[in-house]
Amino acid sequence: MGVEIRIHTFFVMLAVVCLLFANAVGVSATAGLGLWFLIAGAVAVRETARLITAAWLGLRLRTVLLLPIGGLFAYANPESQEIANSGSAQYALALSGPIANLATALVLAATVTGASGGFSLFAAPFVSPTALIRSMVWLQAFLGALHFLPAYPLDAGRLLRSGIARTHGQTPASRALVGLGQLLALGAIFVGFFLHDPILPAAGFFIFIGAQLEDQGIFFQSVVDTVQMREVMLTDFATLSPSDTLADALVRCVHSLQEDFPVVRGSQLVGIVNRQRIVETLRADGNGYIQGVMSRSFQVAKPEDTLGAIIRRITAGRGLTLIPVAEGERIVGMVSVQNLMTSMSLLAEQRKIERLESGS
Repeated sequence: MGVEIRIHTFFVMLAVVCLLFANAVGVSATAGLGLWFLIAGAVAVRETARLITAAWLGLRLRTVLLLPIGGLFAYANPESQEIANSGSAQYALALSGPIANLATALVLAATVTGASGGFSLFAAPFVSPTALIRSMVWLQAFLGALHFLPAYPLDAGRLLRSGIARTHGQTPASRALVGLGQLLALGAIFVGFFLHDPILPAAGFFIFIGAQLEDQGIFFQSVVDTVQMREVMLTDFATLSPSDTLADALVRCVHSLQEDFPVVRGSQLVGIVNRQRIVETLRADGNGYIQGVMSRSFQVAKPEDTLGAIIRRITAGRGLTLIPVAEGERIVGMVSVQNLMTSMSLLAEQRKIERLESGS
């Protein structure tokens, strides 16, 4: 459905932890893997409910990064991001996951106790490879209850961030809740080790990782939203004409490092063509004209547009690798995915030098 599902490396590493846990309590490796699949099942229940809720709200998602505490959504456009962080939509997204887990736990508990009247759900240990049926119920309940803690990026933490953001702004609220989430995570790790409970340290560790990932995303967003296109756009670039032949364009490619070329008629941008497209067409069909192979699907930015807005356009547009920058109808620069990271690193170095010079 157009949403990329990613599994964080730590989720895979958790399988190793479950295997070691099984070995420590004297059961087979199969039981350890079974416990890992039960954790994955609890996350799957949670994220399926959230994805259905997101679809019902009309939100467009780009990726979902799965952690053992749940998934981190990346939205395909700023409109979806804004809707998800405001109004009743944020409550629907925040409640759908925990409710799905708790409801699943109740159904499983009723099924297990109904099928075996002598089975005790409240016998220790609650989560262990030695008691997979009991673990199946309590993992669902634990994941649902976990997200009622006011720790970011848990669901209650997101709602608390939204309330703080109304008075202090989005970025300060996010940074404050990330710090609180990491503090609570460290507390859970400490208490878990003190009580010899492996569940609390594991939960605290993954809350800490999730908060750190969110913090990196917030920092990146705050940086790119202050950089304008005129600061990173390429101003020394070659253009092609619709009437240029593919052979002539190939000669231009030989003497240019560009992968993508704006196609202009006079001063008007009419298309974009990729070097690889030129070469492939020449090989397959022989010589022709640029207007026959150029793409007419493109977006144009203004010099004062922020880089953050442009990155969202690039990631939302499938196969979009070049955004021309125009003043009126005149092309004054372009932003290419190929050169973006280089331009950003050089801009950071330039700003660093400017700060040093202004301080001296």
